[in-house]
Amino acid sequence: MSAGWGAASLLSYLRIPVLASSGLAAVGSSLLYFKQNALIYPANLPPGARTEVPRPEQLKIDNADSIQFPTPDGETLHAYLLRPNENGQLQKNITLLTFHGNAGNIGHRLPIGKVLAESLGCHVFMVEYRGYGLSTGSPSEEGLTIDGQTALDYVRNHDELSKTKIVIYGQSLGGAVAVKLVQANQNAGDIAGVILENTFTSIRKLIPIVMPPARFIASWCHQKWGTDETLAEVTNKKIPFLFLSGLRDEIVPPVMMKTLFETCPSRKAWKEFPNGDHNSTVAEPGYFDAIWTFLVQDVLDGFRGVKNGPAETHVPKSELWS
Repeated sequence: MSAGWGAASLLSYLRIPVLASSGLAAVGSSLLYFKQNALIYPANLPPGARTEVPRPEQLKIDNADSIQFPTPDGETLHAYLLRPNENGQLQKNITLLTFHGNAGNIGHRLPIGKVLAESLGCHVFMVEYRGYGLSTGSPSEEGLTIDGQTALDYVRNHDELSKTKIVIYGQSLGGAVAVKLVQANQNAGDIAGVILENTFTSIRKLIPIVMPPARFIASWCHQKWGTDETLAEVTNKKIPFLFLSGLRDEIVPPVMMKTLFETCPSRKAWKEFPNGDHNSTVAEPGYFDAIWTFLVQDVLDGFRGVKNGPAETHVPKSELWS
């Protein structure tokens, strides 16, 4: 991988959907049961994703660390910590703990992290699940749940980050990871907010949509990710939620995001993007402005030290797709 790779090359890989739907359509129902982990977690896509992880310096992100840390069950997770600019207005206040979708690695999300760090002025801790990128192990619902908790505990005990407000940010599958994490830690008092983008209600409910012939055996899926049921158990109404929904999502029906929004018993805000599909919602005008507004008004409770809006936040679609 050459050092000249840019955002256009990196984020072209985010086209890969939440489920390898073309693969699901091509296999028999028995494979849906026996090979579901490989279908739900295509960690080897794109080719080389397990070994070739783009580095922050390739996107001219200078103030960043590559970190490896252990899980309680013996795996080692890889993460990037991106620090805000010296002029970032939120730099002393917020850490975004980010959880990615079901394919690629954290290097493919660096253009997003760069905006969050340099334009919004947040610390950004981007963790790679087990079995993805440079992390060891094999992915599963149980394993990713452990990874989420391990990442949160790492942030809690980090010399820099422990002094900030922690906001959990999950895209697609990452939103399911985020909801489970928040439900388990809602009374700890250190989760200041949650951001969910294009997340499904459950894998079992999603299967009939991405593979209609399998609708009669969806109950066989042991990777349940019942996000709607878990979200209903978040009873701490002090934790604010932001829901970001692309209305042209071709993988996760937007109605699922609306269901999650309606299910959420906590304080919540909704932002929809009429032209946003599953992977390009992040490139829609107003996306990062919605996050900025949420952080300032709901997480920092209208912090008066923030006088201006964020710096340039728009990510052109030309940078997402090659």
